[in-house]
Amino acid sequence: MSFITEIENRRTIYAIGNQVELSNEAIEDLIKKSIRLSPSAFNSQSSRAVILFDAAHEKFWGIVKEALRQIVPADKFESTDNKLNSFAAGKGTVLFYEDQDVVKGLQEQFAIYAENFPIWSQHSSAIAQFAVWTALSEQKIGASLQHYSPVADEEVAKAFDVPANWKLNAQLVFGSIEAPAGEKDFIEDATRFKTFK
Repeated sequence: MSFITEIENRRTIYAIGNQVELSNEAIEDLIKKSIRLSPSAFNSQSSRAVILFDAAHEKFWGIVKEALRQIVPADKFESTDNKLNSFAAGKGTVLFYEDQDVVKGLQEQFAIYAENFPIWSQHSSAIAQFAVWTALSEQKIGASLQHYSPVADEEVAKAFDVPANWKLNAQLVFGSIEAPAGEKDFIEDATRFKTFK
């Protein structure tokens, strides 16, 4: 299958379960390899990941749920609860972090680009997220990218022994595909692209 086909097949899958055929070890290896091979500015390799399976995955979403319970009005919490339960029903979650010590080190070493390194760090993280998501999709594992930071970052860091210099950017929840993705619309190319020859 071509790379473009793999990109086409990578979709946001919300209906996930925990019946994944690939072993946890094989998934872990796939995630690590995808992040390791992802490019980064100045080859900084600033991306970090915490990979959660099964009970640890459920624990993470439980922490997020309790944090949100403190800030979401009680009469509005049911839909939040349902959404978080749907994530917890999956097989695992990849927590994507960026090592801020790496970013600061580059800012000091290359002062002329100092203001750009936090931006480039986000680029590196996004590439790693996309690479992992596409690699999982290629293995017929569904996923959706979530952004529940900084709601429970401190509690999550305590629960999973995350270094203080790691900054959480996104959470990729994954599992068996229980229902396909919906239709995807695209804006007109003329709105999005310019080509000159």
